[in-house]
Amino acid sequence: MNTIQPGERPGMSSHAAARLLRPASIAIVGASPTPGALGASVLANLERNDYRGRIYLVNPKRDDINGRPCVKSIEALPADVDVAVLAIPQPAVLDAVRQLATRKVGAVVIFSAGFAEAGSEGIAQQQEIARIAAEAGMLVEGPNCLGCINYLDRVPLTFIETDVSPAQAQRSASQPAIGILSQSGAMMAVLNTTLTSRNLPLSYAVSTGNEAASHLEDYLEFLLDDSGTRVVAMIAEQFREPRRLLDAARRAREAGKLLVLLHPGRSAAARASAATHTGAMAGDYSVMLTKVERAGIVVAQTLEELGDIAEIGLRCARLPGRGAAILGESGAFKALCLDICDELDLDLPTIGDHDAPALRAAMPPFVALSNPLDLTAQGLVDPELYYRTLSALFDDDRFSAVVVGLIQTDPVTCAIKMPPVLRAVRELRPQKPVICAGLDEGAAVPPEYIAQMRELGIPYFPGTERALRAVARLSKLSTRDFTETVFEPVAADLPHRGGVVPEYQAKRILAPLGIPFARGEFVTSLDAALLCAQRIGYPVALKVQAAELSHKSDVGGVILGVDGTEALRAAWTRLHDDVGRHAPAAALDGVLIEAMGARGLEMIVGARSDPQWGPVIMIGFGGVTAEVTRDVRLLPHDLTREAVVREIGRLKGAPLLHGYRGAPALDVEAFADVVVRLGALLQSEPGIREVDLNPVVVYPRGQGVLALDALMLVGAGEVLD
Repeated sequence: MNTIQPGERPGMSSHAAARLLRPASIAIVGASPTPGALGASVLANLERNDYRGRIYLVNPKRDDINGRPCVKSIEALPADVDVAVLAIPQPAVLDAVRQLATRKVGAVVIFSAGFAEAGSEGIAQQQEIARIAAEAGMLVEGPNCLGCINYLDRVPLTFIETDVSPAQAQRSASQPAIGILSQSGAMMAVLNTTLTSRNLPLSYAVSTGNEAASHLEDYLEFLLDDSGTRVVAMIAEQFREPRRLLDAARRAREAGKLLVLLHPGRSAAARASAATHTGAMAGDYSVMLTKVERAGIVVAQTLEELGDIAEIGLRCARLPGRGAAILGESGAFKALCLDICDELDLDLPTIGDHDAPALRAAMPPFVALSNPLDLTAQGLVDPELYYRTLSALFDDDRFSAVVVGLIQTDPVTCAIKMPPVLRAVRELRPQKPVICAGLDEGAAVPPEYIAQMRELGIPYFPGTERALRAVARLSKLSTRDFTETVFEPVAADLPHRGGVVPEYQAKRILAPLGIPFARGEFVTSLDAALLCAQRIGYPVALKVQAAELSHKSDVGGVILGVDGTEALRAAWTRLHDDVGRHAPAAALDGVLIEAMGARGLEMIVGARSDPQWGPVIMIGFGGVTAEVTRDVRLLPHDLTREAVVREIGRLKGAPLLHGYRGAPALDVEAFADVVVRLGALLQSEPGIREVDLNPVVVYPRGQGVLALDALMLVGAGEVLD
């Protein structure tokens, strides 16, 4: 048998996952008759849910528990038990895992904490668990997890009290369901409660804990192969195999399954290197978000959103696309919705008398057509107004979803307004999702109406802002361009030694790829500088060159607009004096002499190859204030030129590019070309960690762009082949 080193982990097979999640035999190590003890809780869950497989109890001090026989040790277990649950203290776990491996147990669930999260000794123990599991071909869930629940077969391998009713299991098996994957056991339990309280069928719930020998990506692949799971709701603070996640997301998209992710950490300080603007501004969360959205995952920002998006994804036969209609009963509600939708960038197509004849015919003359549509209180006088209005909205192809906001007030008003809404969906069978939301959370809504909505595939939310946020997140799926550009291979003459590549070397590498730079030369003496300036023409810029001075202007290492021989002599002396004073230990390579470029609009473009997630590109408005203004967008590296142009147009300062206040329109296409070329470079040269072009001066259309500064980070200190 091959020896597995710490940190190595072969992929988890579908068979191994099935032994954990659909076991025919279960051993409880640390079984106990004491109510509240972990082993007692697991056994009670299995008995309460009428588990029909074989149960083996391990307790050295008892002959039986609840009439079930106990064995004294793991060695006394039969060979090849599907899953063993370790309900024992942390110090006993490692030895138990060793013994279970010798008994050829298929999977192990470890509840105990005190491993990687507890310091170096715990890390070493967790690594040993991973090694044992890998060599034995044994799946380990945890440690520090809450276990898992199979709702289809009523198998709760958790110490949290769980009651899967036969009716719920039957419904989950016969209808599409939601699978739950969470690194946090507590959040798994919370999400289970949230979704089951809405009468949503679940397939599986898994808490992965510390992920010593199985990762969230493993269970995701299992759920993608499960025909009954249509939506997967995930809570993850870290992905250990991001590229497997992205591959799984593409598979899910092709299979018509929805992946929804809650990823805490968007406010955390970026861990990236500060050697370039790109590293400082493209933090880990932003890179993750760019990549997972590109792959088709919907990202929620709150636990509430996660549940709401998953509910719409499961209940509605189709997901909201571009263009939503909002139906309400208040002018103030209309204004609030306009504010929220503007913040969410949720498209609300305009409607009026001239382009919505069916809707106009359904309305009383005094109700103005708009989106959101305010029916006023007329619906209480004429309840059929809801039916007629919805009928017209269902037939209007401009809307891919309809959100109905109702003032519920009391059961009497609910009995007037809700029946025509329900009847419209039941009889007209719209080919678009209908979402209902109350304006007055806490109103006494008769539960039978909510139950009827859910049976008809209408998600119901107690607040309209929740509904709009979920619709907005889902609608963006329809606007994403999943086309991946396949670039021709690009070869760059990279240095053999990794680390920061100073400007003069970076420009030598990038210029042959079509990145436009100013005319200039690298020099190491004043005489050479004078000859260079004479050749390229005054005025010139002087820029000190050193790998350790990535931000040259901070140490007085940049002098601009030097015009004439004597001015150059003086600037040369001042440059070296200033750098010597501010960075006396810096080893200088020399000075870059460049012709001064014409003024234009300063932008920034950077490329980063994240070691886990792969390449991304950052665009934005640049110059020395780039990190302050942060008007930037992070993009996938493989967008087409046309897609890059669209993304440039989404920057806050984009009007400056299109002839603002009479200024000429700028060469956005030339700027997009630079972005595409950097994307091709990073795809071909994984040894490049970062490229930073700041500023890139954009000139009027047809006149191109000019990158004034360039910096690269290669191999993060490694020697490249």
